[in-house]
Amino acid sequence: MSALAKPASVGRSRRPTNAASRIPVVPTAKRQWSVLVWFSYAWIALLILLAVFASVLPIPAVDAVVGTPRQSPGFGSIDTLLGTDGTGRSLLSRTIFGGQVSLVVGSASAAGGVLLGTFLGLLAGYFRGWVDWLVCLVADVLLSFPALVLLLAITAIFSPSVPTLLIGLALTSTPTFIRLARANTMAWSSREFVRAAKNMGATNGRILVREVLPNVVPTLAAYLPLVVAALIVAEGSLSFLGLGIPPPTPSWGGMINAGATELRTSPHLVFVPAAVLFVTVFALNQAGEHLRHRFDRTLQD
Repeated sequence: MSALAKPASVGRSRRPTNAASRIPVVPTAKRQWSVLVWFSYAWIALLILLAVFASVLPIPAVDAVVGTPRQSPGFGSIDTLLGTDGTGRSLLSRTIFGGQVSLVVGSASAAGGVLLGTFLGLLAGYFRGWVDWLVCLVADVLLSFPALVLLLAITAIFSPSVPTLLIGLALTSTPTFIRLARANTMAWSSREFVRAAKNMGATNGRILVREVLPNVVPTLAAYLPLVVAALIVAEGSLSFLGLGIPPPTPSWGGMINAGATELRTSPHLVFVPAAVLFVTVFALNQAGEHLRHRFDRTLQD
């Protein structure tokens, strides 16, 4: 009996080893960036560098006449690389300095919208009740007005200027961040670590700042480039209608508006700023989608 039992025990001891050896080893998936994402981040970095160091670049001033009016793009000189406008000013210089205006207006107004929207969304999602009802009412009222109509009304009441644009664009972006912050706050405030903080006697302010806000910020930051892109388009639309940045300060929308009358004879007056505006908005959308899929925890959970 012992001789027969010995092979059986040996066989049983080998089965787990053989079974373990047949388990496939799955390598960890590596996230690869697409060419569009690389291009988008490179374009955004280049645009920021040009806008920041525009005053020290070897380009003429925005109001300096460097050639004949409506000169076509050419490689003869850096001043006329992208051509000249209707008065002979460098389109390259005006496009770079116009990027300063678009980036500052888009980023500053988005920052104002995210600060106000996050504050109201945190209050609505955490306290619920009448606070939630009041904040949602404010967001619904702002969303009931089309963004362009609201901006046209604000610029019609007040004189077109940079502060007016910043306030108007910040108001149009606030409801988006209110809803994002409110939804994420409602999700995170019901987690176990928040309940544990309440049971330990933590105040509501400490819970919002130390427990909830750090988990809400990544989602809001991931959506920020998408909102900045939309605000840059809105600023360009207002400038195209003559209600944006007042001249002689260059802006992409204003350049498109100035060259619209010469579209048939000098199409580069419109195509140059329109192409830069298109690529910038496209790059911001690609970067925003990449950041959203990477940092938005609602897509990962």
